[in-house]
Amino acid sequence: MKDWKNPELRSELYIYGLTALLFGGLGLLLSPAAAFLGLVAALVGGGLHWAFQHRRYKEIAALSQSIDRLLHGQDQLLDDSAEGELAILRSEIRKMTVRLRDTADLLQQDKIDLSRALADISHQLRTPLTSMNLTVSLLPSAKEDEQRLRLTRELKRALERIDWLVETLLKLSKLDAGVVRFEQEQITAATLTEQAVRNLRIPMELREQQLVLELGDAALNVDPAWTAEALGNVLKNCVEHTPTGGTLTVAAHQTPIFTEITVTDTGHGIAPEALPHLFERFYRGKDASENSIGIGLALARQIIAAQNGTIQAANNTDCGARFTLRFYVGTV
Repeated sequence: MKDWKNPELRSELYIYGLTALLFGGLGLLLSPAAAFLGLVAALVGGGLHWAFQHRRYKEIAALSQSIDRLLHGQDQLLDDSAEGELAILRSEIRKMTVRLRDTADLLQQDKIDLSRALADISHQLRTPLTSMNLTVSLLPSAKEDEQRLRLTRELKRALERIDWLVETLLKLSKLDAGVVRFEQEQITAATLTEQAVRNLRIPMELREQQLVLELGDAALNVDPAWTAEALGNVLKNCVEHTPTGGTLTVAAHQTPIFTEITVTDTGHGIAPEALPHLFERFYRGKDASENSIGIGLALARQIIAAQNGTIQAANNTDCGARFTLRFYVGTV
């Protein structure tokens, strides 16, 4: 009865019925035996066609039920081991289902990552904002110039931290969106390092840290501004984790395949459990400074990777950390 509800099958049955009557009528013009054979042939053909169509529509109905279960979130394995047009359709639907499921998983993971990122950003902004609110509340009650000057410096430091955080997050979002256009320009490692260390001279002097350069005449084809930003973030991390009187060394050498820049310090090194997560956004190890946000190295990695480069972190055999930046001539 279900098959009778199918309009296509009903139409085909009507056609075969009329065909059987037509053959029977034509057979009567010849002889009763011919009429009987014509009628039997039409009925047998119609029956075989009905059987094959019944099987085909049954498979289509089963496929529709499987798709419905998949759409409602139920696991359903589509058998694609058979052959034929329906088997091809079943196989393509199975591929599409797997692709859609993978896409849904990625979207769900993106939502989780976005939620965590927003929580981290709000936390990072809350700290300087709390400090600013406290400083502003203390300013009216400050009676001495020295106290007001100290509070003003604290307020400026918090504003600078917020400004750096927002600017870095904007750079990360541009890199994520793929809208950054890197201009390739040949620049020596010495010039690049000078640009990167420009804003770190004063902090290094206050810490009485020494900068040793072993750059030679190595050169590389990169975007100078963005690459100096990446190298500067690496150097900033080394400055923060190197004690007073320590030494930072920047060395470079060039091969026909890549140009390598190595940054080493004489600090306490990187904790083994922190090495796998060092370039993750908002990751702060147990040895991180209180002003650390955890996005400087993540930004450095994205900038370097976008320019056909790699960055690795490790510990020196004696003491301190070592960052290795490689910029390849060809695609890696």
